Amino acid sequence: MKRPKLKKASKRLSCSKRYKIQKKVREHHRKLRKEAKKKGVSKRVKKDLGVPSSAPFKEEVLREAEQRRIQIEEEREKRKEARREERAQKRKKEKEAANKETEPEAKKTRKENAEKRTAPNKGSKQFLCAELNKVLDASDVVVEVLDARDPLGCRCPQLEEAVLQRGGNKKLLLVLNKIDLVPKENAEKWIERLQKEFPVVAFKATQLQQAKKSRIVASNDILDKSRGAACFGSSCLTELLTRYAAKTQSEPALKVGIVGFPNVGKSSLINSMKGMQACHVGIKRGLTKSMQQVHILKNIKVIDSPGVVASPSNPPSSLVLRSLQVEEGHDEGVLEAVNTLLEQCDKTQIMLQYNIPDYRNSLEFLTLLAKKRGYLQKGGAPNTEMATTTFLADWTGNKLSYHCKVPGSHCLPSYMADTVVDEMRKDWDLHIVRAGNEETLKGVKFPNKASSISLTSGGPTEGLLSVDDIPEEKPGTAASEGETELNDENDENDEPELNPVDSNEAEELENPEPQKTSLKKKNSRVQFESVSVDYSLSTVKTDDAYDFNTDFK
Repeated sequence: MKRPKLKKASKRLSCSKRYKIQKKVREHHRKLRKEAKKKGVSKRVKKDLGVPSSAPFKEEVLREAEQRRIQIEEEREKRKEARREERAQKRKKEKEAANKETEPEAKKTRKENAEKRTAPNKGSKQFLCAELNKVLDASDVVVEVLDARDPLGCRCPQLEEAVLQRGGNKKLLLVLNKIDLVPKENAEKWIERLQKEFPVVAFKATQLQQAKKSRIVASNDILDKSRGAACFGSSCLTELLTRYAAKTQSEPALKVGIVGFPNVGKSSLINSMKGMQACHVGIKRGLTKSMQQVHILKNIKVIDSPGVVASPSNPPSSLVLRSLQVEEGHDEGVLEAVNTLLEQCDKTQIMLQYNIPDYRNSLEFLTLLAKKRGYLQKGGAPNTEMATTTFLADWTGNKLSYHCKVPGSHCLPSYMADTVVDEMRKDWDLHIVRAGNEETLKGVKFPNKASSISLTSGGPTEGLLSVDDIPEEKPGTAASEGETELNDENDENDEPELNPVDSNEAEELENPEPQKTSLKKKNSRVQFESVSVDYSLSTVKTDDAYDFNTDFK
C-alpha cells in the first residue's frame, strides 16, 4: 500500500513473502530441468577441448587459429571505425545544413554559381566534343573502331576529315571489332572493302568483365577450349603499333587514340590489349565520359575517348544505334526507336530470333517479348519498359547477330584522294596486317548466316566535333514545315479540278486578284466542316461484328 507522505510506493517485502517467492522459483526451475532431462534436451555448452597433444601439426593449427582470432578482431575494429566515421560525417552534414539555413540568400546563390562554374556537366555535348578533340590533338595514331555488324554506319566522315586535316603526320587506322557476331563471308567482304581506303585490323575483344587489377588468363590451351571468352587480333594490333613506333617515333612513347561511336567496343579493345580491365565497360551507352590514358607497353600509350556525338540530322535508324540520347528520350521516344529497328529488319527473322508469334506493331512486339522473358508487373501486366531496355541492349551489346550487305560499287569520299590513301598506308607493315587478319578469321567462331538478321545500312553517320556544329533544333523541322506549306498549296491548287464549280466560285475565278487574297486567308486559318455520320447498327460493316437481327433456332 502506498503511504501518503512518500512519492512512490516502497519495494520492501516481508521476509516470509520473499522466502516464499524464492522457494516457488526454485521449484519451477527444478521442474523445468526434470522435464528437459526426460526429453533429452540439455542446454549445457560443451567445453572446447582444444587441440590434443598427439595431433599432427598442432603448432600450425594453433597459429592459424590465433591469426583467425586477430583477423576477426581487426575486422570488428574496422567496422567500429567505419561506424564512427559515418556518425561524424552525419553530424558534419547536419551542421552544414543548419549553417546553410542561417546563411543569407545572396551568399547561397554565389556559392551555387561558383559550384556550377567549377564543375562542368560531363554528360553534355559540349564537354564530350571537347574531350574528343583533346584525344585527336594528343594522338600520333588515331584508331577508329567500327562495329562489324554495320561498319559503314559506324564511320564518321567529320571525324576522319578532322584527322586528315590536322598536322603532325597523324595516321588513321581502322579496327573491325565484334567480328564474331557476323557471318564469315560478310566479315571478309567488309575487310576487303575497307582496305581500299585505310589499313584494317580484324578484332574480337574479350567478353570477360572481371574486377580491376585482375589479370585475364591468356593461355593458348584455355583460349582454345573457351573461344567465347577469347581475344583475337590483339597480338596483331600490338605488333603493328610496336613496329610503327620503332620506325617513326622519336618520343619515348607512341600515343594511340581510340575513337568511335558509343558501344562499338573502344574500352573493351583497350582491356584486351592490356590484358586486364583498365577501363570501365558495360552495355549502357556513354560510360566513358572523359579521356583516359593506359600504358600498354613501354613505348605505347593508348588514350580512351568518349563516344562521338551523333548529329540530330541523321536518319532515325542511325540515331537509334549510335545516339547517346535515345535511351534518355531526347532524340526520339524509345517506342519509336524500337519501331525504327523493326522496320529495318525482316519480321520473320525477328520472330525466330526472339521466339515470339506474329505481331502488328512495336507495342505488341514489346508486350509479347515481356511475356516471353517473364517481365511482369504487379497484377501480371507485361513490363514493356524492361522489354524495351533488353531489346535495345541486344542491338548495341555483344549478343545479337545481325549484318549489313557490302555495297557493290566503291568510290572514295570527297575528303580523300589516292595520294591520301598512299600516305595513310605508308610506314605500316601491311604483311603483318594481312597475316593477323587471316589468323583471326581462322580462330573466331562465326555464326551461321541463316541465324543472323539482315539489316539495311543507313550509310555513314554524321558526328559533331565542335560546339559550333551543335544545332539548337533539329533541321528536319524546317523542312517539314516547308513540305507542309507546299502540300497545302498543292491541295488548294487541286481543289478547283476535283470539286464541281458553283456559280459563286465561277465569279471568283473570273477575278484573279480576289482569289489571291482568299488563298492567303485560307493559309492563315484552317476551317473544318461538320459531316453527319449515321451510327446505326444497320450501317456498321465489320468482319467481327455480331448481327443481332439474325435469329438462330
